[in-house]
Formats: sequence, structure tokens, C-alpha cells
Amino acid sequence: MKIISYNVNGIRSAISKGFIEWLQQANPDVVCLQEIKATPEQLPLLDFELAGYPYHYWFPATKKGYSGVAILSKIKPNNVVFGTGIEHMDFEGRNVRVDFDDLSVMSLYLPSGTNNERLSHKFMYMDDFQNYITDLKKEIPNLVICGDYNICHEAIDIHDPVRNKKVSGFLPEERAWLDLFLNNGFIDSFRFLNKEPDNYTWWTVRVPTARLNNKGWRIDYCLVSEPLKDRIKRALILPEAKHSDHCPVLVEVE
Repeated sequence: MKIISYNVNGIRSAISKGFIEWLQQANPDVVCLQEIKATPEQLPLLDFELAGYPYHYWFPATKKGYSGVAILSKIKPNNVVFGTGIEHMDFEGRNVRVDFDDLSVMSLYLPSGTNNERLSHKFMYMDDFQNYITDLKKEIPNLVICGDYNICHEAIDIHDPVRNKKVSGFLPEERAWLDLFLNNGFIDSFRFLNKEPDNYTWWTVRVPTARLNNKGWRIDYCLVSEPLKDRIKRALILPEAKHSDHCPVLVEVE
């Protein structure tokens, strides 16, 4: 199964930049989207179906034009779960999961900590999400959680670790949480197969040359649960896709 995760920073904007044509060429089995910023009624759903994705599940935020996640699939899932059942997480449209015969795939959009209030919300979300996943793994051990985690894990994952050490997304507390999350039974599929520096998935638009000069952050992950470790065949970052300020990440699981 080839799985791609992509924070599209507005699915309608991405479509206007050729996203659907790119998707057909990339040809994943499952696509996890974040920051869709739209409701299904606002989207050309037939175009996704004609592109080969008859199964599509949209979980927008209550607030219009904000957040939201989705999963597109070539394969019909056995079950679809919208949200986590935790109210302060679900109204922002941050989790959707599809269950197949022998593995489940989740699209996750973890909050950013743009100010003190949002940072507090992010830490609350992170704690509750960890508890939710700990319980979920008892029921579903074969789990792939793809998405925008809004955290750089290590210094290798950010272009300037020194100057960003007090910036949300690279705070010691955020990185420690990701440490704990991985130590509780997940594998960073990209780092599992690639130890090279200068591999990023997001570039700030505030600096127009950031992407051109590859001054980025790696904050998008395909985390694979430990029981699937020997089934990880490929894990890539796809920076040539330019429909967003993020780029897609890919994992292939046998």
C-alpha cells in the first residue's frame, strides 16, 4: 500500500495549482490530507472519483475556511472514524481514520502553537492524543498515522536549530513529546530509511526565498506502528510537488 500525506494549505487552492493531475501521476492507494479549509459541498468531488479515488472522507472544522482533514482511497475501507470523541479536538477537524483488513491509516493535523493560548491548547491536545492512541493500539496494532505534526523532532529536521530553539515547533517540550510518542511504539518511517540532513517538508512563505534555498522544517510524518516495521518498503519526501507551503511525504507498506 502506497500512502501519501499532504498538508495542502487549502484544497481548493491546491486544485487550482494542478493538485488532481499531480495526484493521478503520483498514484498512491491512500491519500491523507490536512488543512483542507473547505467542506465537501465546496469541492469537485466527482473530479476526485474520476481521478481514481471513489472513496473519500472529509472532516472539516466547524469554523469555515480553517483546519480540516480528509482521506482519499482507491480501496474501500471496512470502517471510517471521524474524530477521536474528544470534543476539544474534534470541532477543529483534526483526525480521520480508515480501517482496512490488516492495517489502519489516520490523517492527523496537530495544532500549531502560534501564541501562548494556542500553545497551551497544543500541549493539551498532544497529551489527550497520546492517551487516545495508547488505547487505540490495543484494538488496532497495525496503525499508520500520517500528517502535519507541527513539530521538528531533531536538529537534523530544521535548517536553523539554534535560532529556532525557542520557537513553537522546535521547543524542547514539543520534541520531548514526539520522543515519547515514538518510544511508545511508532517508527518515523522517513528517518528509518534516510539519515541525510536537509530534508524538509515545510518552508515559510514569510521569507520568499526559503523554499528556493531549502531553509525548511520537517514537520510532516508518516509514523508507522512497531508491528509494521518489517513491512516498510519505501519512505520519501516529495519536494517537487508545489501546491502548498508544505510538500507531500510518502510511505509504502507491504
